[in-house]
Amino acid sequence: MSTVVVMLGPPGSGKGTQAKRLVDVLGIPHVSSGDLFRHHLSEGTELGRMAHGYMERGELVPDRVTVEMVIERITQPDCDEGVILDGFPRTLTQAEALDEALREQGMAVTLAPLIHVSDEEVIRRITARRVCRDCGAVYNLVFEPPQEEGVCDVCGGDLYRREDDDPETVRHRLYTYYKETSPVIGYYFAQGLLVEIDGQQPTADVERDLRNAVQRLGEPA
Repeated sequence: MSTVVVMLGPPGSGKGTQAKRLVDVLGIPHVSSGDLFRHHLSEGTELGRMAHGYMERGELVPDRVTVEMVIERITQPDCDEGVILDGFPRTLTQAEALDEALREQGMAVTLAPLIHVSDEEVIRRITARRVCRDCGAVYNLVFEPPQEEGVCDVCGGDLYRREDDDPETVRHRLYTYYKETSPVIGYYFAQGLLVEIDGQQPTADVERDLRNAVQRLGEPA
């Protein structure tokens, strides 16, 4: 039976980091909507060009574009046994589209971990984020700092703080998260798939709780 995990939580909750660590536990791919956007933008695909126009204007990419990107990815052979989704679905429309696409493959969401982090902690974490100008690698001065301050470990490029990582923008992103994603949380809660995890514990403890939740998937109800 395939395993489909939907990682939920506010920006800066660490769901991306935890999703990557789950790959070793479950042996299935980690698919990040952010990585998909960057891939399509760098490759200049039709979907990338569509998304770029919205992003340039500071607008949310429409559900139909995001859904098409993700569905295209999860229908590839390496996702036959399942997938760990990070950053998708963000809206109820996306969640329903995901369910429909998975049904066509004989699959379904099996777990939706929600990593809780306070608004104040979200702001602290995100304003500490730095991105490489050259390769796009992401660091966090609190949790995952580069070996040399201001220099990318991967390519030696310059690290900078994006405009959308300043405190005021982060507050707006939190508003959008509560507005758009709260229905998604309710959607998975109603299906009995939601598992709540304290994201303000040490990273190792968050990982432990997440692994325990995943391991319980195979236990009889």
